[in-house]
Amino acid sequence: MKKKKLAMALTAVMASSMLLVACGNDNSSDSKSSSDSKQTDTKKTEAKTDGTMTDGTYKLQEKNFDDKGWKGFMTIKVDGNKITESDYNYKNKDGDLKTDDADYEKNMKAKVGTGPQEYIPALNKSLVSKQSAADVEVVTGATHSSDSFINYSNQLIQAAQRADTATIEINNGAKLEDGKYSLEEQNYANNYRVVFNMEVKDGKIATSDYNYVDKDGKLKTDDADYEKNMKAKTGVGPQEYIPTLNKALVDKQNPADVAVVTGATHSSDAFKIYAAQLYNAAQSGNTDMIKVYNKVDSE
Repeated sequence: MKKKKLAMALTAVMASSMLLVACGNDNSSDSKSSSDSKQTDTKKTEAKTDGTMTDGTYKLQEKNFDDKGWKGFMTIKVDGNKITESDYNYKNKDGDLKTDDADYEKNMKAKVGTGPQEYIPALNKSLVSKQSAADVEVVTGATHSSDSFINYSNQLIQAAQRADTATIEINNGAKLEDGKYSLEEQNYANNYRVVFNMEVKDGKIATSDYNYVDKDGKLKTDDADYEKNMKAKTGVGPQEYIPTLNKALVDKQNPADVAVVTGATHSSDAFKIYAAQLYNAAQSGNTDMIKVYNKVDSE
């Protein structure tokens, strides 16, 4: 397993993705799984703004069955500002769970060395253990499902941060709808917060504008001192890695296919997770700005 981490101190702000490359015999629609920013049956208590989670049960479900007859669902329970339970799985039209499908287990395991009876419990356990979507360990052989899990976990944690118990619906497999989609962190970490705008034209990602902004509205790519200091430490700065990530998303048309920039791993992971969330919004045509109440640790 490999461990994914996020540089910015988020309780679990991130995640991709539903839009993943095909993985062995694993769920092929994982490459398109996505989460709708809209929620149904909304039930809110007073929303917090500091990134801490409100106790409750938070649910997410895919709307469509994939070409193998499965669709995913996920539930997390929060108690004492901690995730105490995670239930992620897939079901078919008869309501049977993928973890109970002996043939699926046998076939997938023979091809990639793992099956739903192993990787699904491992992912659920990892989230409860790590308490952060970004820190969930990707299961070797189930990369695509792991990415979907991370994305869905991130969306549910964001719901818990907003105290919104509405069921999140994922319009998995849907084509992107034309429009402008945006996401912004609400809290500053190390004097910066993420702002991300993506435009879809003719069903394709036409532009990607991911950056960080400080309290004065100054972009990280314009911060000469930040560039100098980071580049001296890691060999790359925001003037290099931010344009590289934006270009990669337009070129690849899939957040999961965006390569991590050496020296900017954490920012690359953040980019991919937020890009996945915007991709989800575009699949549903929801142009409402996504507000992320990211948790900021002591600086």
